[in-house]
Amino acid sequence: MSLLTTIPNIITSAVAVDANEDFTILWILLSGILVFFMQAGFTLVESGLTRAKNAGNIAMKNFMDISVGTISFWALGYGLMYGPKGSMGIFSVSEIWMNPGLGAHDVFFQTVFAATAATIVSGAIAGRTKYSTYIIFTLFLTAFIYPISGGWQWYGEGAWLANLGFVDFAGSSIVHSVGGWAALCAAWMVGPRIGKYTDGKVNAIPGSNLLLGTLGVFILWLGWFGFNGGSQLAWGGDDSIAASAVVMVTNIAAAAGALGALFTSWLYLGKPSLSQTLNGAIAGLVAITAGCGNMTMSGGFFAGLVGGIIVVFSIEFIEKKLKIDDAIGAASAHGVVGAWGTLVIGLWGVGLDNGSLLHSVDGISSFKQLGIQGIGVAAYGAWAVITSLIVLYVLKATIGLRVSKEDELKGLDMAEHGELAFNSDLNP
Repeated sequence: MSLLTTIPNIITSAVAVDANEDFTILWILLSGILVFFMQAGFTLVESGLTRAKNAGNIAMKNFMDISVGTISFWALGYGLMYGPKGSMGIFSVSEIWMNPGLGAHDVFFQTVFAATAATIVSGAIAGRTKYSTYIIFTLFLTAFIYPISGGWQWYGEGAWLANLGFVDFAGSSIVHSVGGWAALCAAWMVGPRIGKYTDGKVNAIPGSNLLLGTLGVFILWLGWFGFNGGSQLAWGGDDSIAASAVVMVTNIAAAAGALGALFTSWLYLGKPSLSQTLNGAIAGLVAITAGCGNMTMSGGFFAGLVGGIIVVFSIEFIEKKLKIDDAIGAASAHGVVGAWGTLVIGLWGVGLDNGSLLHSVDGISSFKQLGIQGIGVAAYGAWAVITSLIVLYVLKATIGLRVSKEDELKGLDMAEHGELAFNSDLNP
């Protein structure tokens, strides 16, 4: 073959590579923007499923999740998660302070993931938590708790969970379980809302606007396509096909989770509950987040379906047996179901290379993979619980966790911020 005939091929290949790189950056940026928009979804879900007198406080907390989370993760968290590793492979030093922009798309994408982990805590402790306390906890979660544990897997070679063969494609454990277990710890330490438990009886505290909650879940569902699809971290050729498959299996799992919670609540509670169905859709999304790159469409369906069933019973158990007041079921939808979504990879995940079902993930036997997934679930759970309790205990001993009884009854909109989210006769 002559040089003249090979030159066009070389040029074409080079152009294709450059185009793929450009499309990869665009795909990650657009995906990150979708994940950013999930903050709006969380705001609507949390405010819609709780009392109207605290809606402004919830909006302020979610606004600070992205604001504080952006600065803390940029300043320290990203470096801890992805910077040069020390001999123990745990800590690192940030190298992005003076970065003129190289790799900014990745920093942005990872930033909105960190903010998501923090936002999960907000709804669980709605209606009774000091705003100042929440901001400080968010800072610690996005700067230290989430980044250090995230690096155990996502740093790649040299990270101890990655070396074990642990799989968490987009963060069922890394993001959602960490946020979910932190939410459970916070709800336990802050204590239940006034009137939630009286004489051993569990009292329902209805949300102010289930329509807002529904709209919020639709926004989360939309944003999750970026959350999972963007985690392919590439676009072009086989990566485009893989990212498309991730988006499709994510959609199937969300729908299956909604159906699972719908029929479970119908049979178990006697009525098809809207709030449970909404949590079921979120549970389906969380359940597929770890395995969206290692699932067939049928595997995604059953992962989401079981997640939707689990979330109903988990909410009931935490609320009625543990007597922990998780205002919106965040610990169940993200923590418990996040663990399930991580473990299910070892049950019917498929290998990225050989596509085998029920037998292997990348050549590792299913039972061994299940054990590895269990190690990851335990590690993330223990880390989130221990670090969250330490931070919360220090905050409780210093500035306090909870507002006064008077402020709680008044509502945190007026007590903490001096303004109402809803200026109407509906406010007490």
